[in-house]
Amino acid sequence: MAHREHHYQVKIEWTGNKGRGTESYKAYSRDYDISEGKKQSIAGSSDPAFLGDATRWNPEDLLVASASACHQLWYLHLCAEAGIGVDSYIDKAEGVMTEGEKGCFTSITLKPDIAIRAGDDIQLAKELHHRAHELCFIANSLNFPVLCEPVIRYCSAS
Repeated sequence: MAHREHHYQVKIEWTGNKGRGTESYKAYSRDYDISEGKKQSIAGSSDPAFLGDATRWNPEDLLVASASACHQLWYLHLCAEAGIGVDSYIDKAEGVMTEGEKGCFTSITLKPDIAIRAGDDIQLAKELHHRAHELCFIANSLNFPVLCEPVIRYCSAS
């Protein structure tokens, strides 16, 4: 199989200078904007535990969201190929980061709640999560476990 290489560029612009720059640890805001070309900007900050703005996305949120979104996209692709009709997919993913000598994530747990078309194969729908995990670019790039605890049910009749 030929290897293809993909490149991604983003612009991170710190917007937190309150007029005194980084004169002291509490003198500046952790706010920044993430942008790239024509995509909508994302307002970022640090986690509130590190003096960040709780109304903005932080790097830890974005890491968990990336793992969740990548898995979801692969899962939907595999379901489409297998003839499984997904009606809805909502993941309330959770990540665990531990501070110590070096802070690091220790796990991400995906918790997708999925409704599939009545009569489709629920067992196959569950098995496709394993394949989605194997194919997920983000999970394959991480050095800690990404777990998946799916709940799969049939769609309610409308």
